[in-house]
Amino acid sequence: MTDLQTRHGPAGTDSPADSPAGAPAARPGTASVARPGALLALVLSGQFMAVLDTAIVNVALPTVRTDLHASGAALQFVVAGYTIAYAVLLITGARLGARYGYSRLFQSGLAAFTAASLACGLAPATGWLIAFRLLQGAGAALMVPQVMSLVQRTFTGRARLRALGLYSAVLAGGIAAGQVLGGVLVSADLFGAGWRPVFLVNVPIGVLLLAAGARLLPRLPGDRDRGFDLPGLLVLATALGLFVVPLVLGHELGWPGWSLAMLGASALLFALFVLVERRIARRGGQPLISGRVLGAVGLLPAVGAVFMIMLSFAGFMFSFALHQQSGLGYSALRAGLCSAPIAVGFGVAGLHWQRLPRRLHGVLPWLGAALLAVGYLPFGLLLRDGAGIGAAPLLLSAVLGVLAGCAYTPLFGRALARVAPADAADASGVVVTAVQLGQVVGVALVGSVFLGASDLPASAGESGHALLITSVTVGGAVALAAVLAARAVAAGRAARTAQAPVEAPAEQRSADG
Repeated sequence: MTDLQTRHGPAGTDSPADSPAGAPAARPGTASVARPGALLALVLSGQFMAVLDTAIVNVALPTVRTDLHASGAALQFVVAGYTIAYAVLLITGARLGARYGYSRLFQSGLAAFTAASLACGLAPATGWLIAFRLLQGAGAALMVPQVMSLVQRTFTGRARLRALGLYSAVLAGGIAAGQVLGGVLVSADLFGAGWRPVFLVNVPIGVLLLAAGARLLPRLPGDRDRGFDLPGLLVLATALGLFVVPLVLGHELGWPGWSLAMLGASALLFALFVLVERRIARRGGQPLISGRVLGAVGLLPAVGAVFMIMLSFAGFMFSFALHQQSGLGYSALRAGLCSAPIAVGFGVAGLHWQRLPRRLHGVLPWLGAALLAVGYLPFGLLLRDGAGIGAAPLLLSAVLGVLAGCAYTPLFGRALARVAPADAADASGVVVTAVQLGQVVGVALVGSVFLGASDLPASAGESGHALLITSVTVGGAVALAAVLAARAVAAGRAARTAQAPVEAPAEQRSADG
């Protein structure tokens, strides 16, 4: 029996006769691939590059400033331009994938990302670099939502759960690897190119992935009859832009009046988006985010918990890196290596949480988050006096990563397990956007807490005290995630009870515990 379902007809026409002998009938909308492991490696490699580029450029900023004579504001836009375009266009990328085909949009986004990386590496001036970073973020936004949609459409049962675990590992690993790889490339100064290899490294990898994608990606036709909802798209993109831009730039610029006005306007536009979507649905149209997707059992509390966990994880990683480099005087490479245990723990837990006793699977999301919330306090206490990063903090950070992975990955599966394959693109767009926004908000808010408690460059003791305050703040955010995770667990159990005695799919049984 296999967890990868086989299909010989058009999407959505699966029949028992098409399934392997002894295997259950394929879920509607699943697709067959000859080499599922190679396909998963392909799409996750694209995901890894996208995550990597949110962090890798940070360590190159000093050399960018010197080489291009960039101002402080320009450097902020070099970092933030990618994140802004990426976050604003993710849901758009998901809808385009559903309309024109997930594989086609993955390849198109990967090609755009690779070309923009080449352009960034060759940029002659700061303005060009900022523009190419925006294009790079747009390419990532086209590519990344297709990863989860392809997983949803290709894998079922335990194969899907393992794919989601690998997705989590890539997400965590990319954040830490960005700092390490960036430090290595800048320090090596390959061919005297300084900062440029942090972008150019994507080019040969992207070309190889494009060639592999032409052979490995399944031919899933898009639904050209599906509405595009241009009004909803424009309102949501504007609302997200007004929300993300001040969060990314506000603290560095001292929260000027325009940043607060943009946040207020974003709240109004999010409310307008809800009204627009409801109006389109009442008229029989196809809203950008349908009520059917948002009504999937446990989706909203699970997405909320995922958002809070990513907020805390990304915010803590950012603050921890600042503490090491600005407070303790560590190099970017050393700081990245000291940050690796928490990322490795996150990834390992994401891959292997299913090996825990089955009776724990149902409670793992909220239990892992609750223990994680408590665990941040002793970590902050260990470093509050500005001590160096020794064995005890490194070991504890690995434990924190394991707890984060044990909470996050089952939640990710829970959010998507009860979504119909036909809604995979919309649901993946919602979940991936929540993940990306969680990272943006985490760096902005948690980073503001750390920077507000210290005046960088600070002494080791002052920086350590700021890290303690940050750890307590992050613990509170994760505590809220635990509450939301408990609600998601309860919703899943209630739905499973209501469906009895019908047997639920394997990924639902594992998620519901």
